[in-house]
Amino acid sequence: MKKAPPEKVTRQVVSFNVEELEPLLSGPSMLIPPFEPAMVQVKNGQTMLIRPLEKAEAPAFLAYIKKLMEVDHDFYDIVAARVYAEVLGWVRNRLKDPYQLVGLIDGHVVAFCNGRLMNEDINISLHSMAFRRGLRAGAIMYYAKCDYCFETLKQKEFWATYESYNGLKRWCIGMAQPSYPWPDRQHELGGAKIFYVTRDYWATTVKNYLEEQIGTRLVRPVSAELLRANRTIVMPETLEEEEQPALVTA
Repeated sequence: MKKAPPEKVTRQVVSFNVEELEPLLSGPSMLIPPFEPAMVQVKNGQTMLIRPLEKAEAPAFLAYIKKLMEVDHDFYDIVAARVYAEVLGWVRNRLKDPYQLVGLIDGHVVAFCNGRLMNEDINISLHSMAFRRGLRAGAIMYYAKCDYCFETLKQKEFWATYESYNGLKRWCIGMAQPSYPWPDRQHELGGAKIFYVTRDYWATTVKNYLEEQIGTRLVRPVSAELLRANRTIVMPETLEEEEQPALVTA
């Protein structure tokens, strides 16, 4: 777009350094307390560490997620495509105030969840994924980000939506999540309906429901030994049917 200046100018061309433009594109970040690493005993008795994914680990993570885009059943492809974009948006500073958490057993990534902060009061849930069946790892990650929202960040609401039938049944219907009027208010994942949890509903109902679902609780602090054992991540090697992840989206 061009428009004639209303006054004489001495310089017709004004150039910018990209470092001057970047603040306009990425915007300032909120001061957010980080997720404190936690450990939890999964169904088979092993210990899973939950910690933030680091940006240096993103290429390995994205390489695996990219493979899931080719799985055309049970919504793996669309969930993988959106997760890929979300993680890449975080790496490229094109996603506002995000968090990415991984569940690790001896360095092996068995689960993932992410979300972002709309503002000080609202936490937007994006996705949860389990990469190993039978551990309830996806449920644990969903619990972990709800715990992060209400217990650490002290936010007022947790906004979710669902792409898969499993996620809708287990979390939306299972927790009897209320929703905002649609299409007046829409979740950023495809303009879908917003299902939400308030801080009071978390404290009185949802927290207990999720703890019953996972059969355990988050434990902190974690030992230096456990952190060392999970310092280097290892992504799943295969995409065979029996080893495909169980999606728990939202």
